[in-house]
Amino acid sequence: MRFVPLSVAAALALTACTLTGCTANKQAGPSLGAQPRPSGPASQALPAATLELWHGFNTDAEVKAFEEAIAGFNKKFPQITVKAVKNVQDDQITQAIRGGNAPDVAASFTTDSVAQWCKSGAFQDLTPVIKQDGIDLSVLPEVARSYSGFEGRQCTLPLLADAYGLYYNKALMKGSQPPRTLSELTALAKKLTVRDADGTIKVAGFIPSVQYYENSPSHLAPMVGAKWYNDDGTSAIGADPAWKRLLTWQKELVDWYGYANLEKFRKSLGDEWSAKHPFYQGKVAMVLDGEWRNAMIANEAKDLDYGTAPLPVADDRPDLYGSGFTAGTVIGVPKGAKHPQQAWELVKHLTTDTASLVTLSNALRNVPTTKAAMESPELAKDANFTTFLNIFAHPKTSTIPASVNSVFNQEVMGTFMTKWEKGGVPDLDAGLKGVDKQIDDKLKLSGG
Repeated sequence: MRFVPLSVAAALALTACTLTGCTANKQAGPSLGAQPRPSGPASQALPAATLELWHGFNTDAEVKAFEEAIAGFNKKFPQITVKAVKNVQDDQITQAIRGGNAPDVAASFTTDSVAQWCKSGAFQDLTPVIKQDGIDLSVLPEVARSYSGFEGRQCTLPLLADAYGLYYNKALMKGSQPPRTLSELTALAKKLTVRDADGTIKVAGFIPSVQYYENSPSHLAPMVGAKWYNDDGTSAIGADPAWKRLLTWQKELVDWYGYANLEKFRKSLGDEWSAKHPFYQGKVAMVLDGEWRNAMIANEAKDLDYGTAPLPVADDRPDLYGSGFTAGTVIGVPKGAKHPQQAWELVKHLTTDTASLVTLSNALRNVPTTKAAMESPELAKDANFTTFLNIFAHPKTSTIPASVNSVFNQEVMGTFMTKWEKGGVPDLDAGLKGVDKQIDDKLKLSGG
């Protein structure tokens, strides 16, 4: 699993839903809590059904792992058949719900749709059945609960999580310890950078460009504790000094490399999802990346001697060290599900059953979301993977708060940071206020 922003098509579909107030009102079907719950053990009382589950997993290994997790559910509920449909994206889910052709269960790789799905009622509120079945959501870190619900509606639950930290090449580090602060990161990046006589970069200590792989605004923001929104949903970016601190640090390091030199080097690097990743080849000493990179290294660069650590943080925020960014796969019951009670049992199993979560984590190398799964002796973990378990569990680990315009807002900030690092923003304060205006104007259009 990787944190993947919504496609433009999905963003447009969700925006249309916001403006028109659309929900799944064609062939709506029964709803959770609308019918009396069967008495006695659900495994015996629930009637037979065939559930359709849509998910985004698509590789053979991913699909196999998901089927193994579902097999555990089938042992509990032999009368329920699960038909899993792979490689389904958010825009397809949204369109199916609007068209009255919703699956019984849907899982998404991204949390960007959650706010709109909850607000519009496209996904059913799980809160009543969570309470009815006595599920204690405190088994999930608070941040995971926050990114799977919106405005009091828990319309999805977290299935697996991504956490982001620092990967470093031990051979290139030559005994240096991973940096804990941004000033240490800057100093070490300069120390480890190798250039030709003409200034051409041969090895970069760390690439600060927001255009580089996983260096998105959302992933960088927790390094300084930057705030995205005010309590009323309006943008807090222009008023929060942490954003200015982050962008100032980033621009200073870009300028040290030289923007043109850095861009030439960045564009020469191999694909992020291939065996030619520059970190594997010793072309970049330190990178920001997710926990799933451990599995990719094991498959594509087995001899790489590397370590992992939390991301460096602002020098005046040592309390943030050990935390980071997280998001992940969420799963729920769409409105229009033909068998909502059985669908809920499947969602509950996949998100709370320890064996199921451990099976998925061991196969996919993503972070399991419950405390019991993270502490399970059956969970495969070494020092490099444990780093990300600790980041996910850290009380100050953060995510992008749910917003009906999540994709748009991230794109606005990413575009601004790209312009900023190029030297195209003469006044940073004014530029950040301009970002606020774009976000707030969009919120007004969306009925916020």
